[in-house]
Amino acid sequence: MLSEPIAVTLLVIEVLERLNVPYLIGGSLASAVHGVARATVDTDLVADLRLEHAAPLAQALSDMFYVDVESIRDAIRRRSSFNLIHLETMFKVDVFVRKQRPFDQAQFERRVAQIVATDPERTAYVATPEDIVLAKLEWYRMGGEVSDRQWRDVLGVLKVQWGRLDLAYLRRWAPALGVADLLEKALSAAEHKENA
Repeated sequence: MLSEPIAVTLLVIEVLERLNVPYLIGGSLASAVHGVARATVDTDLVADLRLEHAAPLAQALSDMFYVDVESIRDAIRRRSSFNLIHLETMFKVDVFVRKQRPFDQAQFERRVAQIVATDPERTAYVATPEDIVLAKLEWYRMGGEVSDRQWRDVLGVLKVQWGRLDLAYLRRWAPALGVADLLEKALSAAEHKENA
């Protein structure tokens, strides 16, 4: 795994775990765990934060990160996101407050503990391959379907996980997220590459 992103992300995860806040790694870091690694400029975490977590989270991270407690509170109220910037490396961790949609709840129920670092070995909760594919397809669609990086991440996960994916789960959630057509296009492209 990419050492700096993981090391910085684990600093945040350690605090979330101490506060008993359920979380999962999403975004490009999750697609690298399940697919093809690539350089990334930030990490995406999804966390089930409540207002009472804001001050202790900010306080615990304030020595290592630029953190704004009011931004955290606002994100929790609006179920949006805030960012943390690691002062030593300037690496950014985007924290998305978990939404109440059924898909987001299913994604949390299915998260898996994965080894994300060695020496010492560390595990963290990561979105499943299926959920990262669905989430990235949704971001790809919301971004106007122009992000080559998002599309390559999707294809990378599908290719690496081919034969182990729960296709029924993917096809059940894709219409609810408005990405059924993109899923079929991605599956076809990944299958073509797999058989090439």
